[in-house]
Amino acid sequence: MSQYFEVHPENPQPRLLKQAAQILQQGGVAAIPTDSSYALVCQLDDKSAVDQLRRIREVDDKHHLTLLCRDLSELASYARVDNKQYRLLKLGTPGPFTFILEATKEVPRRVSHPSRRTIGLRVPDHKVTQALLEAHGQPLLATTLIPAGETDPMNDPEDIRQRYQKLVQAVVDAGACPMEPTTVVDLTDETAPQLVRLGRGDPARLGLNFD
Repeated sequence: MSQYFEVHPENPQPRLLKQAAQILQQGGVAAIPTDSSYALVCQLDDKSAVDQLRRIREVDDKHHLTLLCRDLSELASYARVDNKQYRLLKLGTPGPFTFILEATKEVPRRVSHPSRRTIGLRVPDHKVTQALLEAHGQPLLATTLIPAGETDPMNDPEDIRQRYQKLVQAVVDAGACPMEPTTVVDLTDETAPQLVRLGRGDPARLGLNFD
């Protein structure tokens, strides 16, 4: 049975987020709000938790998981970033962008893309997500909470609780999210950034035009 944490979206209660972080540190999977939609998250270096997260979403190891980071300096520990890429990342963080970058050795091979050795990274612009990352003390591995066989992410924490209470160990309720996916930009192409998915983030903010 999952634990349910009702937190204030602007002033989340540290005590509740500390409890949610402890569940994650003990190998749990949690449903949490972000600046794009609700997401499933777990510890980066916990193989059984990562496997459980993939099972819940019914995705294989070719599905890009995203690393949620507190800030750019943390992101740089998990991805190889040159000066040009860094300038672009600075424009889009925090915000609803996911950047595909070459993973460093800090990222376990099982969570990076199996053939490309890449990882999706982002710095979410959501007070609850940021406070949970702070309480946890390190990045969280995430995937959008889209039920298997469906196309839209779930947005009602009560629905999430009812549907997943036997599968996840915690649900953090901070109300509804925007329900629009992040814009995904692949920065591994040496010629130019590639738009993988257009979502909530406006590429113009990054100085990019994909028309």
